[in-house]
Amino acid sequence: MKKAIAIACMTLAGTLATNAHAQSSVTLYGTLDAGIDYVSNQKAANGAGHSNWLLQSGNLSTDRWGLRGNEDLGGGMSAVFDLESGFSIANGKLSNGGDLFGRQAWVGLSSNTWGTVTVGRQYDLLVDFVAPLSATGSGFGGNLADHPFDNDNLNNDFRMNNAVKYRSPTIDGLTFGMAYAFSNAAGGFSNNNAFSAGAQWAGGPVTLALGYFQGNQPGGVNEPTNTGGALSSSDGDATMTGSRQRIFGAAGRYVFGPATVGLVFTRTMLDDPRQIAQGGSYVTLNGDLLTFNNYELNARYALTPALSLGGSYTFTDGHFGTASGSASPKWNQFMLQADYALSHRTDVYLEGTYQHVSGAEGINALGNASIYSLAASSSNRQAVVALGMRHRF
Repeated sequence: MKKAIAIACMTLAGTLATNAHAQSSVTLYGTLDAGIDYVSNQKAANGAGHSNWLLQSGNLSTDRWGLRGNEDLGGGMSAVFDLESGFSIANGKLSNGGDLFGRQAWVGLSSNTWGTVTVGRQYDLLVDFVAPLSATGSGFGGNLADHPFDNDNLNNDFRMNNAVKYRSPTIDGLTFGMAYAFSNAAGGFSNNNAFSAGAQWAGGPVTLALGYFQGNQPGGVNEPTNTGGALSSSDGDATMTGSRQRIFGAAGRYVFGPATVGLVFTRTMLDDPRQIAQGGSYVTLNGDLLTFNNYELNARYALTPALSLGGSYTFTDGHFGTASGSASPKWNQFMLQADYALSHRTDVYLEGTYQHVSGAEGINALGNASIYSLAASSSNRQAVVALGMRHRF
């Protein structure tokens, strides 16, 4: 009798353990991307320009690893989380200013009926909805295809700290969301806070998206300083600093057979610009107003299930105003790519980007061509050719 009871208890315990395991999951995931790059012109310490060969981490996709979890709470409700760390495969160092989970760190509740609410360090809604339709960021062209200075954040360079975010379930092809990031500053509610909203609709071959972001005192460098707010400048997270940053974006994509064509427009406005990130560091840029209008056309064609060709052209119309005058810099940027999938998770690529700047009126921070986070050119032209390999797990 005692033996039978013991066997029954062991069986019940095993059943409960199996059920608990089935209701919860934690996934380890990541991306490794490395390549050999040729850069036509990079400015050295003495100001002279030199061509360069280098081993570059993350030409297309920034190297990362993460833990993503889900626990079924019943009734269509789940607890969810994501912890994601960025690093350089070239030297093993952490990215994002050395933050352990500098790419993402959030926890929340998800409902099949009502949507998902998450809190922590998260992306804005332009990244969620508009960026996937662009060549840059989560698009096929990746980091080397980003718009000048990633001024619209479609390349996912900044995240919102202290953020509460809502994302709706998809209803008849429509998904929308909104987010608010606290400044966390006593007596300074709008001292480095931010909010964002966006939506995407997908139906058949057509996908459309809208997004908006506003950051007040992004970077927290204005007095009183608050670098621990929504957009931190202490770890290089903020791509620009000033009194207010606003970004509006709209995009569309059409798929026909093996071909995909996309159109993207974004407008970025930075009031009282103080700094702009270039070549991995901040460059001083004091003025009254800095704006960028980005117009992107991108296309991709699958020659075979494994081999695809793609490209993009981005025209950026800028304006920089100061008390003593103004400048109207313009950027023309071309990107071409060939990508071959060795497997579902591994691909090799050849990608080239060329950028030309005009009309900067001698303002080096704006007039020197600068592709992604590579060192800026000593002139108004820069070209990068990258041969690399990427693996996802």
